[in-house]
Amino acid sequence: MPAEQTAVAVQADRDYILQTYVKPEFVIERGEGVYLYDTEGRRYLDFVSGIAVNALGYGDPEVTRAIAEQAAKLIHVSNLYHTAPAGELARLLVESSPAFDRVFFGNSGAEVIEGAIKFARRYARDRFGEGKTTIVAFDGSFHGRTMGAVAITAREKYREPFMPVMPGVRFATYNDPASLAAAMGDDVCAVVIEPVQGEGGLRVATEAFLRAARELCDRYGALLVLDEIQCGMGRTGTLWAHEPSGVRPDILTVAKPLAGGLPIGAVLMSQAVADTIHVGDHGTTFGGNPLATAVGTVVFRRISDPAFLAHVRQVSSYLDESLQDLAADLPGTVLELRGRGLMRGLRIAGSAGAVREALQRQGLLVATAGEDVLRLLPPLTIQAAHVDESLAALRQVLR
Repeated sequence: MPAEQTAVAVQADRDYILQTYVKPEFVIERGEGVYLYDTEGRRYLDFVSGIAVNALGYGDPEVTRAIAEQAAKLIHVSNLYHTAPAGELARLLVESSPAFDRVFFGNSGAEVIEGAIKFARRYARDRFGEGKTTIVAFDGSFHGRTMGAVAITAREKYREPFMPVMPGVRFATYNDPASLAAAMGDDVCAVVIEPVQGEGGLRVATEAFLRAARELCDRYGALLVLDEIQCGMGRTGTLWAHEPSGVRPDILTVAKPLAGGLPIGAVLMSQAVADTIHVGDHGTTFGGNPLATAVGTVVFRRISDPAFLAHVRQVSSYLDESLQDLAADLPGTVLELRGRGLMRGLRIAGSAGAVREALQRQGLLVATAGEDVLRLLPPLTIQAAHVDESLAALRQVLR
């Protein structure tokens, strides 16, 4: 019977869902802790966590309780009315850094990138007048699938089928201050950077690069926008990935893990930006609904707790040591280690997709980032034993 259930679910997907993803031939039925289980009872150690969404794993009691309690009271009323959960989560986000004064809630990463683009152009128009509309982004960047987000995403495979995309974008070289300086000008309204690139291969922005970007933005009257949709919320061992640089962004985009799996996104901004946005300039029907923000409050408090972040750093160090050992043992196979914290990449010889499929058969789920990079994004709740389990599977497949 389980095999029949799997076949029915896979066929329904193929018959009725637009086929924009290539999926494996199993069907996920439930999750518990850091493990997923398919309809035939197989267990998988999850080092994808919903693409960095399920930071607290699966079935977390506090998250499920918050969902049940808020759903019983109020799920949605729109932004025509005040609700307490939205204000509470906004307060926590604002108080997380001296860089932020206001929050706009959306439903996804792509939506808050769209909001950040609009806010940057509105700010520039309000402060400088017409013509200051150019956005500088970087090679390897990925900011989402909507038309504005894809316009500032560098990889041609995401852009070319939908040309012409939004005009007014220039691309510079990631981690190259000279290239960024050459791309700047008085027409630039914003520079958008991922402190750690996800789709771009787990490359980490250097502190010198982020500081140079801040200085250049100040020189040209542009906003510094940091996209922490994937790398933020504790994934790198600090609450925000840019924290070690000491750089203050004007805008920060947050999404994936913020509500433990419920759709949510947020644009955090300085008061200077907020002062240029007026009633009617932007909006959303579902963004900041009581259910998502009530759960987001629980998740944010958990992840921002210093003891929780200390755990992330501790297990990250153990993962790093284990990956270093793996790379030393397999020098012709593991070519480079990338990333930071619990957002790690292994550049390998051969096809990352083929290795990912082999690891699935061994009970380990990983993602990829391009043709030759394996991407590891485990729940932030993993323990050393889970690291050992993942490395055993990696060794077996890569050897």
